[in-house]
Amino acid sequence: MENNLTISIKAALIAGEEILKVYNSDDFDVKLKSDDSPLTKADKNAHKIIVENLSETNIPILSEEGKNIPFEERSNWNKYWLVDPLDGTKEFIKRNGEFTVNIALIENGNPILGVIYVPVTKDLYFSSKDFGAYKAINQDAESFDGNLKKLVQLSFKLPFVTENETYTIVGSRSHMNKETEDFIAKLKTEHGEIEFMSRGSSLKICMVAEGLANIYPRFAPTMEWDTGAGHAIALGAGCTVTQSDEKTPVKYNKQDLLNPWFIVKR
Repeated sequence: MENNLTISIKAALIAGEEILKVYNSDDFDVKLKSDDSPLTKADKNAHKIIVENLSETNIPILSEEGKNIPFEERSNWNKYWLVDPLDGTKEFIKRNGEFTVNIALIENGNPILGVIYVPVTKDLYFSSKDFGAYKAINQDAESFDGNLKKLVQLSFKLPFVTENETYTIVGSRSHMNKETEDFIAKLKTEHGEIEFMSRGSSLKICMVAEGLANIYPRFAPTMEWDTGAGHAIALGAGCTVTQSDEKTPVKYNKQDLLNPWFIVKR
């Protein structure tokens, strides 16, 4: 597990470096996928780097940018890498910095390792069953020498906030629908004053893992690669990640890679 975590951290940091090269240039080269979501040169470059690095583990890889692997093939995978090379492409194009590199290791449908890297802020989140969940600041491809134990010593163990004065909900304003509004109204009835915070990409899950938010309800579509890494980090920080019934765990490597509605909670 330690070797897999080291390799995935290195892959995320190098991919982040490549993403920033495009982000800091004027050449976005935006194209459209079949679902009309933007695809940039950064997605492709990050995908290539991550696959190159993870391939040395000899574990299969399912990436958003290489997702057309038949279920008949992946249904035989007990363990595999689940990757979103650039989560938050729309945030990337808006240049608001709220996009991430997501790498998860899934075993028997459950995330056992997760790495999320925020290239613009150089924040690194990582978690495994052996280490727990951590956040390291000011990390990049040059600063990480492959010494995982040293990185852990330099990192903050999650959560680093254990109690909020005001019950805090994190979500996406662009995906605010009636179901989400009704759920927030219910929380307001239960907790009185509440605070709503908006974040892009997998940073919403990270905020719950950090303790900066109490809950993240997602009653809108997401794909498995959007959540796998954050799910692992949330679990490592003592949070729960369930379907909207707040009981049934979210599972991975389904025939349909679309996630159910879910709630991340601490």
